[in-house]
Amino acid sequence: MKEANDKRMSLTGHLSDLRVCLIISVVAIAAGFVISFYFSEQLLRFLTRLIFVENRPQFIFLTPAEALWTNFKVAMFAGIVLAFPVVLYEVWKFFSPALLANERRYALPFLISGVVLFATGLVFCYTVVLKYALNFLMTYKTADIKPLISIAAYLDFVLKFMLAFGLIFELPLVMIFLTKIGLLTPEFLSKNRKYAILINFIIAAVLTPTPDVFNQLLMAIPLIVLYEIGIIGARIFCRDVKKRSSASS
Repeated sequence: MKEANDKRMSLTGHLSDLRVCLIISVVAIAAGFVISFYFSEQLLRFLTRLIFVENRPQFIFLTPAEALWTNFKVAMFAGIVLAFPVVLYEVWKFFSPALLANERRYALPFLISGVVLFATGLVFCYTVVLKYALNFLMTYKTADIKPLISIAAYLDFVLKFMLAFGLIFELPLVMIFLTKIGLLTPEFLSKNRKYAILINFIIAAVLTPTPDVFNQLLMAIPLIVLYEIGIIGARIFCRDVKKRSSASS
């Protein structure tokens, strides 16, 4: 009976920690939303500068509330970006009780790496992928067609790809975490590198907004590089953990 109570209390404690983690994350995103909404017009102007072709579209809104909701979407996206370090820290804090004492020292590197990788994914998507993809789409067989694009449809297109790239660039951290919990090993990752490369190209073909090979390579190559970084990080993590475990014993 005592074991059952202990397990129940343990589960209750985990659920309580999860609730706190979610509440803090939601509050951080809400605060980021409020701050970003004040600058939503400037942020929207920044996102529409991606298209620089001669036949630049005139953005329109099709419903009375579309312009307002568009500013809400921009502010929400910016709020998520601003709150991402807090969310990442809360995720780490939630899983940290399952880690050994010598593994918890990776909290700061984990947080910094996660933020840097997420920001790198956003910047790479904005400056490289979307820049070339949108201008390719705006000039492909459009000689007799005048572009009048809904601002909501354009923003959905841009923000979905930026968020996807931000999350995809977290691949090395995901690989290291899966290695830590024993689902993967550096040897398994290295041995199946060719399959990973194939999967990366499939993902790039599906997610890339244009059908040309050049834009697909712009996504596939970073994925392959991130995979290799994940293998290196997993090896370093496993080697360091083994070294500290042997030293403590």
